[in-house]
Amino acid sequence: MALLIILIIVGLLIVLVLPSFRRIGPTQVGLVTKRFSFKKLSEDNPIAFQGEAGYQAELLMPGLRFKFWIMFKVDRFPWVQVPAGEIGVVIAQVGNPLPIGAKSAVFKPVFANFTDLDGFIANGGQKGVQRPVLPPGTMVPIHPVAFLIITKNQVYGLPVSPELKELTDSDGKLYPASFGLADAHLDLVRISPQPSVDGEHLIDMLGIVTTYEGDPLPSGAIASRLGAFGDIGEMEQQGVSDLELIEALLGSKNILHNNYQDFQAFLDNGGKIGLQHDPLLYGAYALNPFLVGVELVPMLVVEQGQVAVIKAYVGLSTVDTSGVEFKFGSLVRPGHRGIWQEPLRTGKYPINPRVYQAEVVPTAILTLNWAEASSEAHLLDRQLKQIVAKSREGFIFAIDLQVQIHVPDTRAPKVISMVGTMQNLVNEVLQAAVGNHFRDKLQSMQAVQFIETRQRVQEEAYDHIREKLDDYQVETRGVYIQDVVFPPDLVRVLTEREIARQEIETFQRQKDAQTQRIETEQAKGTADMQAELAKSKVGVDIKTNNANARKAEADGEAFYISETGTAKGAEVEAVGMARAKAYQAQVIALGQGPTALVNAVDALSRSGVSFVPQILVAGGSNGGILEALAAQIMGSISSHGGGFATGATGGGAAGESTWEPPEEPPSGTVPVPPPPE
Repeated sequence: MALLIILIIVGLLIVLVLPSFRRIGPTQVGLVTKRFSFKKLSEDNPIAFQGEAGYQAELLMPGLRFKFWIMFKVDRFPWVQVPAGEIGVVIAQVGNPLPIGAKSAVFKPVFANFTDLDGFIANGGQKGVQRPVLPPGTMVPIHPVAFLIITKNQVYGLPVSPELKELTDSDGKLYPASFGLADAHLDLVRISPQPSVDGEHLIDMLGIVTTYEGDPLPSGAIASRLGAFGDIGEMEQQGVSDLELIEALLGSKNILHNNYQDFQAFLDNGGKIGLQHDPLLYGAYALNPFLVGVELVPMLVVEQGQVAVIKAYVGLSTVDTSGVEFKFGSLVRPGHRGIWQEPLRTGKYPINPRVYQAEVVPTAILTLNWAEASSEAHLLDRQLKQIVAKSREGFIFAIDLQVQIHVPDTRAPKVISMVGTMQNLVNEVLQAAVGNHFRDKLQSMQAVQFIETRQRVQEEAYDHIREKLDDYQVETRGVYIQDVVFPPDLVRVLTEREIARQEIETFQRQKDAQTQRIETEQAKGTADMQAELAKSKVGVDIKTNNANARKAEADGEAFYISETGTAKGAEVEAVGMARAKAYQAQVIALGQGPTALVNAVDALSRSGVSFVPQILVAGGSNGGILEALAAQIMGSISSHGGGFATGATGGGAAGESTWEPPEEPPSGTVPVPPPPE
């Protein structure tokens, strides 16, 4: 009988006690469910904190635990484990209800990592999405009914709401998609350089943040900046420079909320719902996907030879600084809405492209091609085509043109204020100025004239384009006609004309070659005769010198004779004048006849002529002998160079004599007067 009692007791122990021992694994917790109680749970709380029937707040930790199986049910749940590179989103199924309009629960530091359920409830924890997330590597025992932990691979916890239960699968499990989350939402948000489309280089990125909870933005604002722009207004009053203002605007206030990871701090510091002014830079961030969205965009990179003109859509009210003479929009200081008067120069800038639009302006020489090919440096001319124009006769030309322009960096904000973008400058301003000019110019010219005066047309185009672009603060550095595609008919005519011209040129060259050949042969012959030519030249020089010597001698003799003759002439003239005076005196004293006779006899006596007549002349009268003698004397005088010629004739009677005037006596002789009649 005793043995039977012992067996009954042992059986009861086996049936009642042994099943009450629960072994909880090292990474498990035991969820205790009380089967019955006289206390009832409140309608909005699924967990019993006061011994009510239902899920108990206290968990069984790892080890061998005792819970009377008739009174309590124990279910094992794994600890929450968040793998590396992932996050765990916490949703509370217990606590106070959220205020109207709230999307997440207020977080307090005492909540820590949500392992203290009693502390969570006692400190006013709220139901719903919790603002912080569990970081990568978290491994904690969290109450499976109080909290659902959503990770990339599974959802930890036991859903209690009917809506969530309907989303479970056949095994009663939930998945991230049940909450509208994709796998990417449960990864760390990584911001790092991304490969370009061609994969040849990396593109610097930044994260544009949009928050889904917070107070609404002020009227007219499109983005939230902690503290708004009050700090910029204070800096302006202190007289800081534009560059300092830009540094303040680019500086991030994310340090106040740990880059949106501490969402409660973000709200506590005045964060607003919607687009955020401050972006995220390189790094990995544990962000709550229910509260923060991140979009990756390229960072603003301003290369050498460029500036970035900033169009601000947020900031203080617009205060124009361009002056009354500028009529093309407003320029403002950094921190105001409008086009900043100070551009950004070479560098990388973490500027939010959703609130600041950057227009990159090349400040180096910009080459634009009106041709089939476009520049690879900027692609601003990708829409430009060949200029098609018609000449006066109707020939259609296609012109390849190249224009070089320059935008000074200090003028870039005004240029953008006038044209909006550099693409507009090219497509709207330059396209009209260049294309219309060449069409009008070519239509007023003949085709051949255009070809012949191409350089002048190019210079006129330069002047025209420069004048147009000066109005837009843009410098023109060059206009070049690269190529002209001529009509086929005109090409044929010009080709034939050129062939004819080349033939003329060829014939002329051949003629020049023959002429050169002749000159070469002459030069060759001259070279061959150089020895004889040198000898001949020496002989010529010798004869020239001899002739010069003889000439000099003759000139000396002639000079001597001339001077001597002059002296003798003077002497003869003096003697003659004296004799003339004597003759004149004799004539006065004796008469002409006797004077002539006396002088004749005197001349004969000096000349050595014989006085005895050698010819007897007889006349027919008494005076014939005397006359014959006179004739004989005159003849002798004449034969010796005298100044008289006589002739006598007789025929037995007295002869007749005839006197003729003498020839001009030679210089130095004394004239003899004629015989008296």
